[in-house]
Amino acid sequence: MKSLKDLYKIGRGPSSSHTMGPLKAAGIYASRHPDAQGFVVTLYGSLSATGKGHLTDVAISDVLEKIAPVRFEWSKEFLPFHPNAMKFEILSPDGSSSEPWTVYSIGGGELSEGDDSADAARSANDVYPLDTLNQIQNWCGENGLTYWEYVQQCEGPDIWNYLSEIWEVMQRAVEEGLQNEGVLPGPIHLQRKAAVYYVKANGYKPSLQSRGLVHAYALAVSEQNASGGTIVTAPTCGSSGVIPAVMYHMKHGHDFSDQRILRAIATGGLFGNVVKQNASISGADVGCQGEVGVACAMAAAAVCQLFGGTNAQIEYAAEMGLEHHLGMTCDPVCGLVQVPCIERNAFAATRALDANFYAMLSDGRHIVSFDDVVSVMKQTGHDLPNLYKETGIGGLAASYRK
Repeated sequence: MKSLKDLYKIGRGPSSSHTMGPLKAAGIYASRHPDAQGFVVTLYGSLSATGKGHLTDVAISDVLEKIAPVRFEWSKEFLPFHPNAMKFEILSPDGSSSEPWTVYSIGGGELSEGDDSADAARSANDVYPLDTLNQIQNWCGENGLTYWEYVQQCEGPDIWNYLSEIWEVMQRAVEEGLQNEGVLPGPIHLQRKAAVYYVKANGYKPSLQSRGLVHAYALAVSEQNASGGTIVTAPTCGSSGVIPAVMYHMKHGHDFSDQRILRAIATGGLFGNVVKQNASISGADVGCQGEVGVACAMAAAAVCQLFGGTNAQIEYAAEMGLEHHLGMTCDPVCGLVQVPCIERNAFAATRALDANFYAMLSDGRHIVSFDDVVSVMKQTGHDLPNLYKETGIGGLAASYRK
């Protein structure tokens, strides 16, 4: 598995696969052809269906138009390797094209050329020798170590400086989101809710207040993401509100230190990395279970560690966080990361807290393992029709007409 630095990324919303990935791809192609007189970019599948709502064309244009004009073509075709496909070409004055490059945005801002050489390159960059949670849990048990200690051993001490920066951006996204008000971009005219939820939550008794605050924190980050603000992929832009909400609550509601929160973020990242390695974190590939579901699992693992859970209990909490999102579709209304995405972040954050509590009541032993759920999630996602995977034509997206 690759470093957590490839999972947790600082970037602009609204989408890691539809905005950050294409932006990165455009930068690579521009560096290869700095003297081009024109570009043509073909977007396929999910990128074509919801690219405008996710600002895919804007992200690509921001890079390529510094060199030459860009023409976009939108194709409904789904290429075999991944639903998020792009083809870049140089466009000559006579209308001919050349130098085609097909690349896939596979989730979390990552790119793949979809061939063996790309897989080999990924393997060369691996820093974790173990790929499954079962292997990692067994290794930790044999060596008497926790998950975050395994992260430290594989990544080296520099990982804490990186995660410290990640945590700072997460907190800033919560705090800025709580201050912002108004309407989010797009045809839905969705009002921001985080600031109002925060005020209302503080008026409740403590037993209800904490849940309301967690909702507000998750809404704050998700609304920042939807407006193109700076967030952390955790594991994606569309699910970026879950872990910050839970960790912010752990710091301000339970007085956990930053050091302990960094360790929890490392543990959560390890679980997300396992999913990324063995399944997918792309909504266009496996539905929202791969985004919000994985974020919930990561947050559940992180908070369970903070409350003193054993490795077995932490694994159980993460397993429940993902299991109970199985089959969740990715059906963005108007192709935007707003409805139902923002509310899903809020509910997944509190569901992570529930998963922790349930696991802490147990001894950590259970029937279905985290690795089993990852495998089922991948198969379930691939069994879903494309209209339920970030195309904006099925599910809730089909119920809304502007």
